[in-house]
Amino acid sequence: MPAKSEEIRNRKQRERQQTMRDANRKAKRPGRDDVARTALFMSISSMVAKGNHDALEAFRSVVISMLIRQGFDGRASRAVFDELVEKYEDGDWPFRRKPHLLYPDGADESG
Repeated sequence: MPAKSEEIRNRKQRERQQTMRDANRKAKRPGRDDVARTALFMSISSMVAKGNHDALEAFRSVVISMLIRQGFDGRASRAVFDELVEKYEDGDWPFRRKPHLLYPDGADESG
């Protein structure tokens, strides 16, 4: 019997979460990951553009140590961070457009 109530609770939770995601999408509300990606891009590209390599290295060390404390592998964490720096260092916006936000009704730029 408890398994059935857990199944019902999980189903209702999935439905609530989907309703919330749909409402957020309709409101064009960015999620935590959207904000985090944008903030990380701005931080890294700004430090690189200013030639502030000491600040970038300090930031890298803090981020990597926090990842290690969470249980991630240090070498892999450094590799991922360094790949992001390489990707962001030219300052060009690396993210895809979100056409579903720009044109929620399916219309595109051409009309």
